[in-house]
Amino acid sequence: MKSVNVGVIGVGAMGQNHVRVYSKLKNANLLAISDLMKGTLAEVSKQYHTVGYVDYENVFEMPEIEAVSICVPTTYHYEVVMSAIEHGKNVLVEKPIAFTLDEAKEMVDAAEDAGVKLATGHVERFNPAVLEAKRLIDEGVIGEIVSASAKRVGPFPPRIKDVGVTIDLAIHEVDIMFYLFDSPVSRVYANMGSRLEKCEFEDHAELMMKFENGTVGVLETNWLTPYKKRQLDIIGVEGIISIDYIDQAVQVYGKNAQKVKVTHKEPLKEELNAFLSCIVNDEEPKITGEDGIHALKVVLAAMKSAKSKNPINMNEV
Repeated sequence: MKSVNVGVIGVGAMGQNHVRVYSKLKNANLLAISDLMKGTLAEVSKQYHTVGYVDYENVFEMPEIEAVSICVPTTYHYEVVMSAIEHGKNVLVEKPIAFTLDEAKEMVDAAEDAGVKLATGHVERFNPAVLEAKRLIDEGVIGEIVSASAKRVGPFPPRIKDVGVTIDLAIHEVDIMFYLFDSPVSRVYANMGSRLEKCEFEDHAELMMKFENGTVGVLETNWLTPYKKRQLDIIGVEGIISIDYIDQAVQVYGKNAQKVKVTHKEPLKEELNAFLSCIVNDEEPKITGEDGIHALKVVLAAMKSAKSKNPINMNEV
């Protein structure tokens, strides 16, 4: 398989994971990284034997680099991604795709005009448990889907400084339900608030989503729970599929009850492999910029709903 020359912009917690995975992938050549924090940059550069730049433009100006992962804070996604596209680089940008819908749409249009790939990093789509649940749903194991209930909770992450729990955590479930139901959200109602003094944004949120195909999704998410829990229950007319994201476990209850065998894999490794493959094979990314726009639009609508205390139709966003 052809190798792709890659760079990583932003080597904080998530960016370092991208660097780690790229350094191990046979179809990736990690050539450069960038970060504003000189100490972190020097440490990561040394550990992975790659060149590091404080100014990300230096990475984009390397003609041999074909693709980049953008792992900077959300508020900087637009300017960094647009620069990468202008330099002709294929881009995987961590979720959310952008800070605003206008920025996201402009990024998608720019990538299309430049003829480069723009993938959105919704890593849970590559979780083996999610893929197994999708297979079971498509095979009709639990019949017609009625609703889904999700819980994505855990302690407050000090590294998150620019967004609240809705954009950081709830957006995962929005995208997963969209993927599993194969239907966009049409209406959302949400409640959210902030109880933690150390958090400038909302630290808990409860969302109810109506999808265009009639399915309903309910989500509880917060940074108030002292332990991590990532669970999704999909209710069909003939049973339930229960997913544990962390353990990568799937259980079917009801008519076709079974504990499903799941081969454990690292979702990020699968995601980056898929990104590189779409470049080599000139295919559409598995999670497109348009997918990223849908997820962002829903969480922004949820925030609008919480503020107005009214349901929001997606065509109003």
